[in-house]
Amino acid sequence: MPPLQAENQNFVTWENGFSEEELDTLEAYCDELTIDTATVAGDGDIQGIRESKVGWIKLNENTTWFYDRMAYIARQLNAQFYRFDITGFVEDMQFTVYESSNKSFYEWHIDSGHSTDVPRKLSMVLTLTDPKKYQGGKLQIKTSTDDVTPDAVRGTVVAFPSYRLHRVTPVTRGLRKSIVVWVGGPPFK
Repeated sequence: MPPLQAENQNFVTWENGFSEEELDTLEAYCDELTIDTATVAGDGDIQGIRESKVGWIKLNENTTWFYDRMAYIARQLNAQFYRFDITGFVEDMQFTVYESSNKSFYEWHIDSGHSTDVPRKLSMVLTLTDPKKYQGGKLQIKTSTDDVTPDAVRGTVVAFPSYRLHRVTPVTRGLRKSIVVWVGGPPFK
């Protein structure tokens, strides 16, 4: 099992879950997806809330290995740190692109979800881009006392409760690519 790190369980990380070759294959696959301007729940005026592009990674013969790996990581992290009652992925995985040309960002939000009746419980972010290739674009998670910034290492998965406030700061140089995954289950009681 790879090294695990936890920061008061506000978030946890899974390092080295993917080889460089796997990450390259995954990134090449994602680069071929149809990419659209991102929206937020309600699809109202999102100016000042979110500026990014997204594509959707569907489960198919090319992505089964990735879905399986992320499911394994989700089960391990959840069992060790959160113990949420989870049933699996609640929707397709999201490939997200943040560009410096428009200073892409996503302001403080929670991952409440709106496309299924199954609540999102655990959010997971896989960093695809080497952080040396961009500036800004930091994932920050709000705690009761601070805004915590997990290390952005290519191939690291950051997991946190979907109800925790988080954001991605504006990308000021380069391009940041990531994959966001939501694990759901019965409503919290």
